[in-house]
Amino acid sequence: MEINALTWGITILVIIGLLAFDFIFHVRKAHIPTIKEAAYWSAFYVGIALLFGLVFLPFGDVAHMTEYYAGYVTEKALSVDNLFVFLVIIASFKVPREDQQKVLLFGIVFALIARTAFILLGAGLINAWSDVFYIFGIILLLTAGQLLKKELTGDEGNEADNFVIRTAKKWLNTTDYYDGDKLFTKVDGKRMLTPMLLVMVAIGGTDILFAVDSIPAIYGLTQEPYIVFTATAFSLMGLRQLYFLIDGLLDRLIYLSYGLAIILGFIGVKLMLHALHENNLPFINDGENVPVAEVSTELSLLVIVVVLAITVVASLYAPKGRALRAIQNASTYSHRYVLALGEQPVPQDPEAPEAGPPALTAEDVTPEERAKLQEKYDYWSAKVAEVPQKYKDELIEHHDRYERLLQQAHGLRYDDDYRI
Repeated sequence: MEINALTWGITILVIIGLLAFDFIFHVRKAHIPTIKEAAYWSAFYVGIALLFGLVFLPFGDVAHMTEYYAGYVTEKALSVDNLFVFLVIIASFKVPREDQQKVLLFGIVFALIARTAFILLGAGLINAWSDVFYIFGIILLLTAGQLLKKELTGDEGNEADNFVIRTAKKWLNTTDYYDGDKLFTKVDGKRMLTPMLLVMVAIGGTDILFAVDSIPAIYGLTQEPYIVFTATAFSLMGLRQLYFLIDGLLDRLIYLSYGLAIILGFIGVKLMLHALHENNLPFINDGENVPVAEVSTELSLLVIVVVLAITVVASLYAPKGRALRAIQNASTYSHRYVLALGEQPVPQDPEAPEAGPPALTAEDVTPEERAKLQEKYDYWSAKVAEVPQKYKDELIEHHDRYERLLQQAHGLRYDDDYRI
């Protein structure tokens, strides 16, 4: 398939059109998307991304098709991991639930702009200096190490508390409350920034950090800028809907960081082998190419898919994953059962935005449904009692921390009286 200016132009127009459609029909009017809406549109964008890869098939361009799918799967996996950071930022700033879509769409657009700049920069560096793959490989290996360190030490940091935000809060006139989705508001006739602008600065700053990791990763799978751009762009499409769809699933993927570390480490080694094969550095093999075996794109795609599949299955069905499932379900059904009895397990925080009525009230539940809720609560509570103590201590703390983030992001207050 010939990739020319017309190909680029049509592709960019399609992506801009999808973003404009998303904003006009879903984001412009603030609302909280339902699970059904989020699932439908997530499937829609994933479907478009998968169909796009087939565009290369009529031209017999199997190589670019394989590179695209390998890049898309890798970038999508990295994007899912990034959703947790978005959750931390949104929860830290207590963004009203109905306005979170706009923050996420801004994050997606900014990420696309930032990554496009890195794509062009990466393409320029590759053309000017082939040994840049050594640098790309080192970046990925260091990133893989950082992911492992984070998992092993439990140090998650505070992505919302960075230098830019602290400076903005100290030197700029900012309010402590939101004025809808406005970036600026007037207080006593004085123009001031709202926290919404600070949230977008925080999201934008983390997007740049994500680009530093993700672009070298995909350049390890293909050196065609068009494939890098399209795989990156389509991996970002639907990320907003995915955020609302997998609120609870993010907590379940307890081994995702390990899987991503393996993938990034694998691609880092692949880049280093490629750099050695194309070596020009005088202090390595006297500037001559090093005869090493290179990893094919087909093998890379297979490794990426297999690692992600093992990661998901292990997260859900390994003893630790089953233990977390029991803890989550016991927590979920305890909340529902208490609501069905007419109580409110997550009272509103007077300083947080209104979150609307609870999803379930005593009037909504028949005696039969209440009995079923109690049965499920009893069942999962018994499962929690069977969880080995080594998992129970760690996972209950892990789940409580995540639950606090979710409650903050939903505009609610976490209530310790109802933790399991």
